[in-house]
Amino acid sequence: MTPIVPVDLPAAEWHRDGYCLSTDRARIDVDTAHRFLSGESYWAQNRSRAALERAIAGSLPVGLYAPDGTMAGFARVVTDYSVFAYLLDVFVLPAHRGHGLASWLAAAIRTHPDLLSVRTWMLATRDAHAVYEKAGYRAAPHPDYFMRVPEAGD
Repeated sequence: MTPIVPVDLPAAEWHRDGYCLSTDRARIDVDTAHRFLSGESYWAQNRSRAALERAIAGSLPVGLYAPDGTMAGFARVVTDYSVFAYLLDVFVLPAHRGHGLASWLAAAIRTHPDLLSVRTWMLATRDAHAVYEKAGYRAAPHPDYFMRVPEAGD
């Protein structure tokens, strides 16, 4: 029988130029993540804190930490830990932009030891294609294959 990957994996970390990426759930500053996502992002406007907490609980969160230890960014991966992963809710706070941190995060998370077998990585962006291209992402070859259930108002 194939072992099931636990939801709470040991934390993984990556370091660069004093910054740290970490999947340690205990380090996530949910207040900062919620404030940015619900108030400043275009994709999660007005998302409730409870919804964010559920989303974090059901995914692999990645915190980006500045040299002083404060949270400088965030992302999460929705995955089956085997064949598919979807990177979303990626942001870097304005004071830390311009250092390639989002590209680094998007590339580094693909080296997570429990995600190495994943062959299909997806994300959606309206305006940051160049950021993710630096991390190896490309436009989906057959966008006409993808479907979704539209939200009210779509």
